[in-house]
Amino acid sequence: MSDPQSYVGRQEVLRDWSDSDRFTRLSAMLDHETPPWQSSVLPPLGHWLCFLPSERQSAMGHDGHPKRNDDGLLPNVDLPRRMWAGSRVQFLGDIPLDSPIIRTSTLTAATPKSGRSGNMLFVTVRHEVAVEGREAAIVEEQDIVYREAAPVGAPFARAAVDPGEEDPVIRTLTPDPVLLFRYSALTFNAHRIHYDRDYTRDEEGYPGLVVQGPLLATLMLDHFLREEKARIGSFSFRAASPSFDGEPIRLGFRREGNEAALRVVGPAGVAMTGSVEIAA
Repeated sequence: MSDPQSYVGRQEVLRDWSDSDRFTRLSAMLDHETPPWQSSVLPPLGHWLCFLPSERQSAMGHDGHPKRNDDGLLPNVDLPRRMWAGSRVQFLGDIPLDSPIIRTSTLTAATPKSGRSGNMLFVTVRHEVAVEGREAAIVEEQDIVYREAAPVGAPFARAAVDPGEEDPVIRTLTPDPVLLFRYSALTFNAHRIHYDRDYTRDEEGYPGLVVQGPLLATLMLDHFLREEKARIGSFSFRAASPSFDGEPIRLGFRREGNEAALRVVGPAGVAMTGSVEIAA
């Protein structure tokens, strides 16, 4: 195990191709006949479907994530549970489809903390995405949280977050294992909490399959775009409480001028919050 601070400043550069097929599949997963984004450019959050992991099967860990080592971008720490807790994304320009693209990732912070659930590590990674040879069109700061293993046999407790007043524009849906599988396939995400119910219950202590944080964020922004069809200047989200397959969720937003507050509300209350700034 390495000192997390020694990873600050590390960089990783990946290349990909913004092929249109993957976004056609994204549109199908979101149940669109005609998607609410410009057809010739990368859709908002479409970069999450690019630069996919490519580790060999022998390099995969027990949890479905690649095995950690001292040479990677992310810290090699003895905290087995990992969660994408939130992001802040700026859309500075368009990325044409079917173009060579490049992502430069820099680990900018690694902060150990302790709380009610034990020791944690908060990591921030800055991603800059561009068409090869051009300035960055997307800049994202991604927050990742590492946590201790769940105590064996401990009952799952989920904090209730009061949603308060109902949002004026609501869409309700129930994520099921098929939706979770299709999103994991789009992002080549092998984390077992999204498809292996026995592992999720017995080893991570959750009562059901965990809905991916970026999937909830995608659904939240997609609900806004269905209604507003606006050009997005920036988007951020923060996970508040986990959601599980089979639980109905309410996607909602409240717009004021060129900004909007977005939410995902589940049976325990607010599961995720987000914000949008509409580009001029």
